[in-house]
Amino acid sequence: MRFFIDHDDGLSIRGWIVPDNQLAISRVIVSVEGRRVAEVAASLSDPTFKNNGWHATGQCIFVVTEVDVPGLAGLERLELYDADTNVLVHRRVPTADLLQRRMCLINTGIAPETALQNVLFPHFERSYFGMHRMSDEILSSLFMNAAHSVLLSGAVVIPRYENFMTPDVMLTALLIQDPYIEMATRLQWLQARAGDAVDPTHSWQLGPLAEAAAFMGDHDLVDAKSLKRIFRMLPEPAYRLLYNPLTRQLGTRMPEDRLHPGNSIAAIEVLSRVGIVGHKARFGAFARSLFDQLELDVPLPDMPSPPDSVRDLAQQLRTIRAVDEMLVFDIAISDAVKDIVDKHWDA
Repeated sequence: MRFFIDHDDGLSIRGWIVPDNQLAISRVIVSVEGRRVAEVAASLSDPTFKNNGWHATGQCIFVVTEVDVPGLAGLERLELYDADTNVLVHRRVPTADLLQRRMCLINTGIAPETALQNVLFPHFERSYFGMHRMSDEILSSLFMNAAHSVLLSGAVVIPRYENFMTPDVMLTALLIQDPYIEMATRLQWLQARAGDAVDPTHSWQLGPLAEAAAFMGDHDLVDAKSLKRIFRMLPEPAYRLLYNPLTRQLGTRMPEDRLHPGNSIAAIEVLSRVGIVGHKARFGAFARSLFDQLELDVPLPDMPSPPDSVRDLAQQLRTIRAVDEMLVFDIAISDAVKDIVDKHWDA
């Protein structure tokens, strides 16, 4: 899916959506105060879409007017969503208090950083979370969109999209996790999905990780012997999920790329080009730096501590040599970032 908004002048909203199915006619959902009030189909054609090979007929342009939404001109707040994907394509909000910045909050953990997302969301016209779950076409469309007040967040593979993240067009910020805490979180994430992995009606949702989740369901993450046995028998999908995930995110272009020692050097180079880099163990310094760059005067959010079970598992992982070998690149990056933050923040 690709999309763009040509204008929202109050009286009408015009834009286009190119659906993945080239024969389909796109539809946009109009939502006011969380309530669906209209569905508008694309009614105008442009041969450009057909000539570019994007759509079979070029009928991709929609226009929302007072006929579709009575009182449209008087609505201060509304959202438009693509009917097929539920992706936000436009949001009308009062602009006086909005940040006129484009920002990408890059998650490095398997769990999203909702504390920061919740604080930042009200200050941007459009917000898109969970970027890593979006298709390449949707994500590219979001990066190329011309809106001036946009917040993107997710665990994208950075080199694949770095050309959209240059400092002249977007502020980037990245918060690094403790590698052992992150591995513990990923192990528990897999084990929590063991039941779905062996259920044919749900296993397809896990894709290649179904095998990894099923494997983890047969092991005890509390027992030390069982834990060591896990790392002697890891199936390939589990190994890929757990092996230096930060280095993979920073140093490869595709999630399935093989990870070599040279990727750790590439990861450092990519990290050096991120606008704001912080460490979860130094969250206050990261949040203050981010809010300062955005010129945003808001209280610091509380960063939830990892559950006791995650902290206990991480402590066990620190004693297993195989884990150190699997996280050697990520540990080096994590320690370096903490040292740099400590040095410059204290100064």
